[in-house]
Amino acid sequence: MSLSLNSKIYVAGHRGMVGSAIVRQLKAQGYNNIVTRSRSELDLVNQQAVSTFFFNEKPDGVFFAAAKVGGIQANNTMPAEFIYENLQMQSNVIHQAYSHGVTKLLFLGSSCIYPKLAEQPMRESALLTGTLEPTNEPYAIAKIAGIKMCESYNRQYGVDYRSVMPTNLYGEHDNFHPDNSHVIPTMLRRLHEAKLAGSENVVVWGTGTPMREFLYVDDMAAASIHVMNLSDTDYQQHTETMLSHINVGTGVDCTIRELAETIAKVTQFEGQLEFDSSKPDGTPRKLMDVSRLNDLGWTATVTLEDGLTKAYQWFLENQNTFRR
Repeated sequence: MSLSLNSKIYVAGHRGMVGSAIVRQLKAQGYNNIVTRSRSELDLVNQQAVSTFFFNEKPDGVFFAAAKVGGIQANNTMPAEFIYENLQMQSNVIHQAYSHGVTKLLFLGSSCIYPKLAEQPMRESALLTGTLEPTNEPYAIAKIAGIKMCESYNRQYGVDYRSVMPTNLYGEHDNFHPDNSHVIPTMLRRLHEAKLAGSENVVVWGTGTPMREFLYVDDMAAASIHVMNLSDTDYQQHTETMLSHINVGTGVDCTIRELAETIAKVTQFEGQLEFDSSKPDGTPRKLMDVSRLNDLGWTATVTLEDGLTKAYQWFLENQNTFRR
């Protein structure tokens, strides 16, 4: 059954980029009973705290968008924190949701669940068919466990816990910290600051040749609500019991060089881009096969340049709140 506009919906991670976008989309679609908690109000790593929350609130549905996230540098320097915190948060929420009668849950994962050298574009069936990218393996392992936990609870308890795997996301409320952010916010901030400083060049990590797919976060939120509200018949016809996750992306990728050039255009940086091949490139290519989601009636609507323009505008309006 779909969630009604009056259903009590808990969005875990509502202050993050994806969670905040889901809240915006839910409100825009008329949902009027949304429950949120900040990290200081509810520590999702604390099992007892999560149990108490579900006992008191009794939500009808859950969007699990909470995660410890970061770029290559953060994943390389804090692997233990990435695997521990993500495993704990998702395990606590999924189990306590079941324990307190929640029958509908959407778990948000990541495209890093797929093998480093997976055939492109990556189909859902590529899961667990090869070695993961070492730079983010701990995070990927946690997300794979989340998918399998949802599937296991579905099989044993008859609940309806679904999973969506987004490609690389960007947009409002992204992390623009200079030391541990993803590629788009890092480039937006660096090229903006280089423009203000009158710099003649900016160095970009890697060779510029890896290919990536990027999805504007409001598109991701819309897709999440769409998948959550699919009928059981439609969902089951397009998924498998032990391969139930759904890719979410645009189905279009670009090189890191092309991305940097587009960001330079958006930020109006007129200097030169230099690529440092001594820095890691990560996975050679990451493109999602989104035919399953397309067949279920949803496609992305925001182009890369339009999305980057929106993200840059949000950055300009909020840059005074970011830590240096």
